[in-house]
Amino acid sequence: MKQWTERPLEFNQIRQMVEELATSTLGKEWISQMQPSTERQTVQLWLDKTEEAMVWLRMKGEISLRGLVDIRPSLKRAELGGILNEEECLGVAGTIRAGRNAKSSLRQVDIEKYELPLLRQMTEAIESLENLEHTLTDSIDEQEIVRDSASPELSRIRRQMETTRAQIQSNLQQVLRNKQKMLQEAIITQRFDRYVIPVKSEYRVQFGGIVHDQSASGATLFMEPQSVVPLNNQLRELELKETREVERILAELTNLIAEQADFLRSNIDLLGEIDFLLAKARFAHRHKAVIPNLATQRTISLRKARHPLLDPKIAVPIDVELSTPIQALLITGPNTGGKTVSLKTVGLAALMAQCGLPILAEPESTISLFSGIFADIGDEQSIEQSLSTFSGHMTNIIRILSQMDSDSLILFDELGAGTDPTEGAALAISILEDVMERGATVMATTHYSELKVFAHTHPHALNASVEFDVETLRPTYRLLIGVPGKSNAFAISRRLGLSLELIDAAEKHLSPEERDLEEMIATLTAERKAAEETLKEAMKLREEAESMHAEVRTNWERFEEEKIQLREKARQEARRIVNRAEQEADEVLKELREWAKLRPQDLKEHELNEMRARLGKVVPEMKLPQKMVSKKKEEKLEVGDEVYIPSFQQKGFIVEEVGNKEFQVQIGVLKMKLKANQLEKRETPKQQTKQPKATFVRSNQDVSPELDLRGKMVEEAIQEIDQYLDHSVLAGYKQIHLIHGKGTGALRTGVQNFLRRHRSVKSYRLGAIGEGGSGVTVVELK
Repeated sequence: MKQWTERPLEFNQIRQMVEELATSTLGKEWISQMQPSTERQTVQLWLDKTEEAMVWLRMKGEISLRGLVDIRPSLKRAELGGILNEEECLGVAGTIRAGRNAKSSLRQVDIEKYELPLLRQMTEAIESLENLEHTLTDSIDEQEIVRDSASPELSRIRRQMETTRAQIQSNLQQVLRNKQKMLQEAIITQRFDRYVIPVKSEYRVQFGGIVHDQSASGATLFMEPQSVVPLNNQLRELELKETREVERILAELTNLIAEQADFLRSNIDLLGEIDFLLAKARFAHRHKAVIPNLATQRTISLRKARHPLLDPKIAVPIDVELSTPIQALLITGPNTGGKTVSLKTVGLAALMAQCGLPILAEPESTISLFSGIFADIGDEQSIEQSLSTFSGHMTNIIRILSQMDSDSLILFDELGAGTDPTEGAALAISILEDVMERGATVMATTHYSELKVFAHTHPHALNASVEFDVETLRPTYRLLIGVPGKSNAFAISRRLGLSLELIDAAEKHLSPEERDLEEMIATLTAERKAAEETLKEAMKLREEAESMHAEVRTNWERFEEEKIQLREKARQEARRIVNRAEQEADEVLKELREWAKLRPQDLKEHELNEMRARLGKVVPEMKLPQKMVSKKKEEKLEVGDEVYIPSFQQKGFIVEEVGNKEFQVQIGVLKMKLKANQLEKRETPKQQTKQPKATFVRSNQDVSPELDLRGKMVEEAIQEIDQYLDHSVLAGYKQIHLIHGKGTGALRTGVQNFLRRHRSVKSYRLGAIGEGGSGVTVVELK
């Protein structure tokens, strides 16, 4: 028995599955030599390379190594002075091309998203050798024939050969026309590389020429007419010259290959490993396998692990948890219930991981490194177990015990079976105790109730079972950790119709300890099932809650976005109106100044009043929707009152009453004529009513250079910032501070998103150390 038990775990079949996914004999050779390692650094390196290959394959879809062949025998012959043929030369060219394609493919993967350092190091070490590849492909075509262009001499020889062939064909065609009655068929053929004509045997003498062959019946002779003998001889000489020139060309190409033999061997090693890694990546993709984590302590934590040889459509995944201080897992349950498959699944996962292979499990599965994996697994399901079978199992167990150490993984199938149940159970317990005392990790399957009790009472052992559905009388193949398997003989018999009297009589033959054990198992199974149902319901409710939360959040974000868009649209419309009013006012003032300058004596009072009236009408009357009309529209407004104009989201002062419920309002440097229902009165000290009527400029003493937003919602803060920015601009500030605090960052993000689009903001930044850091945004105004 070797350090690794492969045949009972069917690891060779896994190796064959991976080997079928390699694209070259080199990759298949790497796979055939694949063996587990006990060195953590080595195994981690293998797994990292495999994971990078999985990313590479996922990004590129497929990586072609077409043309890659094992050229090592050719390289050896070239170095020994032999001449490579056309096929071997093209094999070298194809291998060079495969290396260059692999390097190019990996370079196309975005290095910023996927570094893939191990694979990049490998591919960058591949020598391009483009000159050698081009020389080979320029000299030999895809049909493995040396090209005419390979040398001037070869081109000249082949032109002469074509000319000679044409002369031979012309000569023979003339013979066919002139001597038709002597011919068996009017065709031209070849015998022994000589052009001949099939002639009836009775015309041998009359036809004249050299006989090269005859038909089986002797009625037809294949004769070379005397007139083409010199031409055929000339053609043969040219063919010999062609052969010598081709050999000379191949010798030159072989010398070029020999000069690069070391680089080519290095490329072969790298490409063989790359093909090996890609085969593992294809295996992972095909079987939905993952790279496991390597535990630093004794741990087996497999999530939904599957056996690679089972049909994934019907295979039931298992969860296995085994970690310190637990050393032993005892699996009980009915025959054909999945106990042996569970053992093989764990053993295979450990073997595959230590070979650098992905395992068939869910992400975040974890497994330890073992110094050896030993298994005594018999697939016999017969009830006729003879002494020889027991002896065979004991021979394996003795070998395992002699070779194992504290870091080994031991797998026992039906431990102690094949002999007297009492003696077998006692022997199984003693073997388990010995393995555990020596520090190894062990998994075993059994039917013995004594082993259930042993696992229940031993501090470093744990019970497990494969589930059995009594209602359908079928195993579910699920592995239940922490629950011993219940004997289902009575339940099955009851379902099949055995009388209750016989079942009750059988139960009386059980000892009190056995009855207590069965009751404990039944209770544990029921509690486990109830807990699983509760967990399923909780997970379902959680998924529903998460779905509802996501939907609400999406709707809220859409609402916020629409609200911002509507506000921005209204703001732009207001700004357009104001800009138009400013332009009209500028035109009126300019016209007044020019008129006054040119003809001051002609400027009449009524004309000036008309100009002023025109200036007062530059802002069109705005009809607000009902919801925007001020709730305080019935309040009495007077000259000097501070008012708020909702349509512009600005404050101003009434400077003049121009009509019935119509006022002229000073907003910054602008005057607008607005109706009373467009205004909202603000409480203002009376001394503020004595403002000059010509212009209104807010003093910076009325506006603080900083605004505290802490504790506010994003929408509330944005409204306050919008007004504050306008006031700050009117006050003449070039820089202001918005205090939003640090918190979760949501308020800061909302504030800065708003600042990014505001017309009055030149730039913004987070505060420096002395300015409040990330709790303050410093705004530069235009």
